[in-house]
Amino acid sequence: MKRPSGSPRPRVRTGVRTRVRTRARAHLRRIPLRLRLRRTRGRLLRRLLLTLLALIATLCTAAVVAYRLTDIPDPHPETVTQSTVFVDDKGSYLGRRGPVDRQEVPLPQVPRYVQDAVIAAENRSFRTDDGVSPRAIARAVLASLTGGERQGGSTITQQYVKNALLTPEQSLSRKAREALIAIKLDRTRSKDDILAGYLNTVYFGRGSAGIQAASRNYFGVDTRNLTVSQGAALASIVNIPSYYEKAGSDPEVTATLKTRWAWVLDAMATSGAITARQRADATFPAFRFYPPGTTEGQRQYMIDVAAKEAADRLGITEDQLARGGYTVHTTFDLALQDATTEAVKNSRDREVNKGNKDDKDDKDTTLHTAVVAIKPGDGAVRLLYGGSDYARQPFNDAVGGAVEAGEALDPFGKVMLDGPLTELRKTAAPTPLKLASAYATVAANGLYATPYTITKITRDGRQVYTAHPDTRRELDEKEAFMVDAQMSKTGTPEKTTEKATDQTPDKVTDRAPDKEAIPSTPTAQKAPQTFFTAGAGGGITRRTLWSTTQNPQLILTVALFADRPGEKKNTTVPAQLPNDPSPVESAEETAAQIWRLATGGTG
Repeated sequence: MKRPSGSPRPRVRTGVRTRVRTRARAHLRRIPLRLRLRRTRGRLLRRLLLTLLALIATLCTAAVVAYRLTDIPDPHPETVTQSTVFVDDKGSYLGRRGPVDRQEVPLPQVPRYVQDAVIAAENRSFRTDDGVSPRAIARAVLASLTGGERQGGSTITQQYVKNALLTPEQSLSRKAREALIAIKLDRTRSKDDILAGYLNTVYFGRGSAGIQAASRNYFGVDTRNLTVSQGAALASIVNIPSYYEKAGSDPEVTATLKTRWAWVLDAMATSGAITARQRADATFPAFRFYPPGTTEGQRQYMIDVAAKEAADRLGITEDQLARGGYTVHTTFDLALQDATTEAVKNSRDREVNKGNKDDKDDKDTTLHTAVVAIKPGDGAVRLLYGGSDYARQPFNDAVGGAVEAGEALDPFGKVMLDGPLTELRKTAAPTPLKLASAYATVAANGLYATPYTITKITRDGRQVYTAHPDTRRELDEKEAFMVDAQMSKTGTPEKTTEKATDQTPDKVTDRAPDKEAIPSTPTAQKAPQTFFTAGAGGGITRRTLWSTTQNPQLILTVALFADRPGEKKNTTVPAQLPNDPSPVESAEETAAQIWRLATGGTG
């Protein structure tokens, strides 16, 4: 019923209502809190449960959306770039070229016990987990929220994601993305694929990215040849590579690594990855010394030559070769190369100790030694000594040094030459390599062979290049015999024939009266040896000395020469070889010592 217009509003009894509310509150206050909570507990629990379910649903939805929106990124360029490795004729590691010391190897080439060693050291649940460790993630999240110490403990899958696909940034958002990618990676790729990616990218110290580079740098072997002990040692190093890389040279580091190595092996034995007998027989492995010795730098002379030849053979640039992941098999004998380095060093030490160190001209003079050994009739370069220190002198004296020939080509006399030998005769300052190839032609009865340093090149297990000797007839056998006879007649010491078989010392001319004769060797017994020494300048004004020893199996040439600063900046001019000790004596002693090393002789 509507209130008549203009009639007054009824009066509300506010005082009564206030009194009722006041009495109700007073009544509730008299009820204990425990009873009140008991009466409302069901309602509160229902609200809390609904709120929690809503939160979980929101988080799950967000996680699903984030998972679907997360793509697996491509690996960083530096993690897929491979270096090219050079090995000697027996497969021993010479060195590498490339921005990163890394070569990929397929997982089947990694022994199963090496795989198990890495799993035992880094992530023992790898074969069964989902790519993440919830416990490790929780620790990392808690540390990030509380500002505590950064936490590790990631799975192998997470480590691979961090190393190859993401950045090493330590942040909560990066850690969350890492976990999502790891889960997706685990669901879309096999465990073997993930383990292979990890082993080919993880850092092992000593500049080694991946298991193959680490195997070479720590033990000098390919991954497939690692022993159980070596595999466990590499797996132990991954934990702190910058510290453990000194193993073998730092006693404290070695002792610490040995403890961790034993822990890894024990875990492998417990899991059944190795037998109890294998665990009992395991001994701590010997490491290559680190940092490398002085002969490492000298090998760069060989790698320079081999790299240029390999790039030419493949029709690519040297930069493309360095980044291509090739394995270049060379003709070099690494053991002979290193022994030659020491022999030349010892010879120079004797010269310094014996010579006149107060002579100003001697102080301004730089002595050079180049040594080349070639297989006659084939052209394979077995030895290439281009200088004492690549870091100080990257110029290779053996292949680039223009050395005065002087009397070195006199034995060829008026013999009609053809092809490369004709060009050599026209050159007043040939390189030691070219001169050695001419002598090799004589040792091969007139068959010239183009010098080469590469036998084959492989990539991803496939052979992409195979060398074939390039030979041609330069002299007939009669001409080769005449040149050989002339070398023996004019050289020192004289040629030996049947004397080599009965251990009779070789005759020595008055040029080197005190030099020990080169004893017979198994190689020398099979064929006569020719010895020849000549050079540019005479008497006490020698500027170049060539000393050559050869037989049908090997030709070895040692060249001694000197230079001094020229009048113009950064130039040099030929200089006289020191006369004390005798340069002839020095050249022949060095050649004799290296010949014994090359042919297995003693003396």
